[in-house]
Amino acid sequence: MSKLTILKIGGALLQQPEALSDCLRYFHELPGHKILVHGGGRRASQISKAMGLTPRMHEGRRLTDEVTLEVVTMVYAGLENKRTVAQLQALGCPAIGLSGADANIILSEKRRGGAVDYGYAGDVVSVQSEQLQALLSAGLVPVCCAITHDGQGQLLNTNADTIAASLAAGLAPDYEVELQYCFEQPGVMRNIKDPASLIPSLNPDSYAYFRANGVIVDGMVPKLDNAFRAVQAGAKRAVIADLAGLKSGTGTEVVD
Repeated sequence: MSKLTILKIGGALLQQPEALSDCLRYFHELPGHKILVHGGGRRASQISKAMGLTPRMHEGRRLTDEVTLEVVTMVYAGLENKRTVAQLQALGCPAIGLSGADANIILSEKRRGGAVDYGYAGDVVSVQSEQLQALLSAGLVPVCCAITHDGQGQLLNTNADTIAASLAAGLAPDYEVELQYCFEQPGVMRNIKDPASLIPSLNPDSYAYFRANGVIVDGMVPKLDNAFRAVQAGAKRAVIADLAGLKSGTGTEVVD
């Protein structure tokens, strides 16, 4: 079974040119098949504020009304996706930029009503692995943004961590998948200001404990929820780290 690495990079990295360049070089040099997934939330928030809009979040997830959907589509599927693809091409990486609507690779449904109205937020229904396998077999490197669709013409804003985990789960039957979440911290920490407080491994019980005690909060919650979902669906490994940690094999490993 061929190895496939799925690397998700966060919005903070996208705003740091030198760090992004180092991360893309690392990605390009990874052996075997690979897929890059990126967010862009910080840039979307910056542009929203410049337009006089106030970004609204709940537990690390963006509340997406019609205008916000237009902004995130322009930023994620446009500016950040094509900028990232161009930088990979400069490294000699045959990248191809995709949203979930392209080749119907990721089908989602609008999040159902509940205590919080997330608006045009999409929850992944299915991943079309055949199309992705065709691209990988052709030697191409998919670069996926955080926009999906519902199959009825409606675009949806979907958490990039969810995109990465869904791809890992959908491709796990056909590849030996390693899911890597790369962001600005060494991993999951007991004290975000103390790198020495890194939690090297999390299982469902320890995750529940740290979340109940307020150690794991906000955007780390969907990231870890998705990492656990990926390994439970068959991904061989999931790790959360900064670039140095990914290179050295440290960070926080998620185990089932």
